[in-house]
Amino acid sequence: MDSSVAMEAAAPTASEALFTRACKVMPGGVSRNAVLRKPHPLYVVKGEGCYVTDIEGVRRIDFSNNMTSQIHGHAHPQIMAAVAQQLTKGTGFSMATEAEVLFAEHMTTRSSGFEKIRFVNSGTEAVMCALKAARAYTGRAKIAKVEGAYHGLYDYAEVSQNASPANWGDAGHPASVPVSYGTPPAALGDVVIIPFNDPERAVRILDEHAGELAAVLVDLMPHRVGMMQASPQFVRALHQWTRQDGALFIADEVITFRSNYGGAQEWYDVRPDLTSMGKMVGGGFPVGALAGRAEVMDVMDPWQPKVRLPLSGTYSANPVTMVAGLAAMKLFDRAAVQRLNQLSDLARNRIREAIALADVPACVTGAGSLFRIHMNAQAPRDYRGVYPSEAQSRSLKVLLDHLVANGILMIETGSGALSTPMSGKEIDHLSEAMLAGLRKVKAQLT
Repeated sequence: MDSSVAMEAAAPTASEALFTRACKVMPGGVSRNAVLRKPHPLYVVKGEGCYVTDIEGVRRIDFSNNMTSQIHGHAHPQIMAAVAQQLTKGTGFSMATEAEVLFAEHMTTRSSGFEKIRFVNSGTEAVMCALKAARAYTGRAKIAKVEGAYHGLYDYAEVSQNASPANWGDAGHPASVPVSYGTPPAALGDVVIIPFNDPERAVRILDEHAGELAAVLVDLMPHRVGMMQASPQFVRALHQWTRQDGALFIADEVITFRSNYGGAQEWYDVRPDLTSMGKMVGGGFPVGALAGRAEVMDVMDPWQPKVRLPLSGTYSANPVTMVAGLAAMKLFDRAAVQRLNQLSDLARNRIREAIALADVPACVTGAGSLFRIHMNAQAPRDYRGVYPSEAQSRSLKVLLDHLVANGILMIETGSGALSTPMSGKEIDHLSEAMLAGLRKVKAQLT
């Protein structure tokens, strides 16, 4: 072979070359692990509507949507116009802005439980603030959360989000397992872990800590726990327990707020004391929000004689995020929510059809505009049922690799999120690619 041809064949791709540079200046070559994939991340050049184009020129339908945050896809003209107008005025000030007031006024109309609201910069920060507000309001230290549920990076919120058979303990009394090395033992002692969708066991565990809990924190359709809806019985039991005990009931709607006009909590006949939000409410910009009962939210009121929770942040409620968020949420009106949820019903049904045609042990869960594929014939009931075997992990990798090679971008757990620019055409592409990928899985299993 001609040496010049050999050299050309060995030349790295643009992505490979960029990843090599990245590894020299960032741990692992990235700033967030969610973008990692072997042998290197995909590097985006641009996004338009529900499509993204990578540095190699490959165009894909985006069913990841920046980890569910891009409810209107990419570069929506009305959102971009609002941002462009604000950029001419400035991006951040040591002064309040009308943009914050306008966005707060809108958000408090979306749910009867949102009497007051405050804005921060991420979902992690919103959950952290909710827990700190609960402690400030109740004077108690402990919190309870569901095994396996992801609530961001705060020491207390992240406990047991990646527990494994080696350390998760008894199913009836899950252990508090650290995520990061060096997590203070005191933090583990202040986090009570309850099983998902098992009201009797959950209440029995909560009873052991009566009078000690500041809050029970619940994601109403936790991604890491399989993207299954919390049952009405489970939610009602936890809410009733908090009413009797004096603890607060906190809903983490960072991901699920897109499910209904007023969030996933519209599925239930209870209203949380506090709701944490993020992702899609920022219109594509970094955001977090905490809303809830005025009496509880007022622990952050700096005009009180004694401020129980001082809360500030240099970029909290920055005007760029505020105008983008307001534009995005106005666009996501009841009609838009209904249309997107109906399209998502179609997507889940088409995936079920593909699973049946391919004859593989798999299923799909989810609701609203979210879905997740499991390499189980039956939908799992809780985090322990979601935990994959090595064979299931291999099968999912085969499927996801096929999808990304055939124009579909998904979240690495096998999850997907729809956006308003999508139509039946994108669902057709998804189902066709899904069927072919599942047939590859089938071939691997036989």
